[in-house]
Amino acid sequence: MKLAILIPVYNERLLLAAAVERLLSTAVPADSHGNPMHRVVHLTDDGSTDGTADVAAALAQLHPGVVFVHRHPVNRGKGAAIATSLRAALADEADVLVIHDADLEYDPADHERLLRPIVDGRADAVIGSRFLGETHRVLYFWHYQANRLITLACNVLSNLNLSDIECCLKAFTAEAARTLTLEEHGFGIEPELVMKLARLRLPAELPGGGPKQMTHRRARIYEVAVSYAGRTYAEGKKIRWTDGVRALVCILRYGLRPPLVAEPR
Repeated sequence: MKLAILIPVYNERLLLAAAVERLLSTAVPADSHGNPMHRVVHLTDDGSTDGTADVAAALAQLHPGVVFVHRHPVNRGKGAAIATSLRAALADEADVLVIHDADLEYDPADHERLLRPIVDGRADAVIGSRFLGETHRVLYFWHYQANRLITLACNVLSNLNLSDIECCLKAFTAEAARTLTLEEHGFGIEPELVMKLARLRLPAELPGGGPKQMTHRRARIYEVAVSYAGRTYAEGKKIRWTDGVRALVCILRYGLRPPLVAEPR
């Protein structure tokens, strides 16, 4: 089973190497037979101007066949970088994909837990949550309140009961990923992903002993606790209050669309 880690990067020259080496030094998650997955990294440098591109190139040279680097000539946003990595991972025939940041806020040791519902055949997508009991750095009160509002709005329109839709760590199967035509270039990618997964309908066989007949079912979405070591703005945090407003717009935009029905392959 091939596992693709999707890493969007923008101006992280000081942390990128440490983030990737930390990831690669973490035990590879196991497949359903208990064997380590074949893990690769698809890193997209989103038009960085601080030397990040040189660091990324050095990592690809140091880890050939494991770290693949893609580059935008100009900054297009986190969502665009994730979309580039996602397309490359699917072209590389990944079976399962995980989105992971390049700033050391998230721990790759949580990937095993994040992927377990998918590996066990229970889930099509898994959303991480920083608020379900794992260790997290205590930071901004108003960020937390804004996140609660955004998550509530998402839950109302998606009929889910998530606790943290803005968590970066998200995993999904290739089958689910192939349906995700991503449109948001910025931080609106987080609610877009959740809303599109919520309305996703995947092919399924009708039960019974007769000839095989196909129907569609809702994507199975799980939530898993993850740890979080958030940064302050002085340490490089990039999200702004305008991104919160955009998140609410995205929830309405994608939440009011009809179901997304995937065709059998």
